[in-house]
Amino acid sequence: MPNEARLILLDRDSLASLLQPDEVLEAVREAFRLHSRRAGRVFPVVREALPGGGVFGIKSGDVPDEALLGFKAAGFWPANRALGGEPHQATIVLIDPKTGRPQGVIDGNAITTLRTGAAGALGLQLLARPDSTSACVFGTGVQAGIQVDYALRLLPGLRTVRYLTHDGLRRPAFEARFEGRCDIALATDANAAVEASDIVITATPGKAALFDAAAVRPGTHLNAVGADTRGKRELPEGLLPRCRLFVDDQLQARQIGEAQWSPDTACTEIGDVLTGTAAACRQPQDITVFDMTGLALQDLTVARLVLQGAVARGIGTSIAWPW
Repeated sequence: MPNEARLILLDRDSLASLLQPDEVLEAVREAFRLHSRRAGRVFPVVREALPGGGVFGIKSGDVPDEALLGFKAAGFWPANRALGGEPHQATIVLIDPKTGRPQGVIDGNAITTLRTGAAGALGLQLLARPDSTSACVFGTGVQAGIQVDYALRLLPGLRTVRYLTHDGLRRPAFEARFEGRCDIALATDANAAVEASDIVITATPGKAALFDAAAVRPGTHLNAVGADTRGKRELPEGLLPRCRLFVDDQLQARQIGEAQWSPDTACTEIGDVLTGTAAACRQPQDITVFDMTGLALQDLTVARLVLQGAVARGIGTSIAWPW
């Protein structure tokens, strides 16, 4: 009844036990499948620059047959670093599609981190050479870390990881995170690191191309994470036309992803590979790219997962929300 309605609030600490990497991976896999079947809808993205250098965006969508509706308000506030906080901020709201009333308000930072890492993991599973043993990652932030973590979980043959920083300095804490799981060390020559790697992961603010196209050798797979706004890029000019390009959503990738720089390059949605509508059919010499811009459906399926878990286990804050 309207007067008995309640709203569940899940803060950062509440999510700690609700976000399990394997479960998030399956929720993201389902999001891509829903998108491929067009059972889930992705609404137009809002992504706008703010005074002071920040970016604010809204990603929203629904799955009508599963009564799933909601949005994520998120963006990037670089000044947060000076406050000791994370620049990426996100809040997810799940809504009852029958009434329009909110069901849950969820801290979206951890969800965004894990769902993006899981999407990258699916890209590696589907597109990277199975015999891949070496990777390089550009960036050492939250997203770079989760991308490497998932890569090591899903690719048992991955032995060597080289990372690159914007200032060329070591990040001992980043190395310590993966100690014992791989041979990890700083690389200072971007082109050499790319040339020596089977897998390249770019997880930076996406201000400019990070390496030369000629450094990418046949057989390489690239997960491009950082370009999610008009004008951002990490990959060099001339690379995408040489590649087999995979995206989460064709229109979105051409608007705000790496594909904005090569909009005429043919691309395949990763969900279509998962549903069998399209085939990856990787050849050993293929260069493959997964252009990851992030789908609202990823946020919604993972948010549903944690909200259901919270209700079942009595986690979070339940407050009266009469109408």
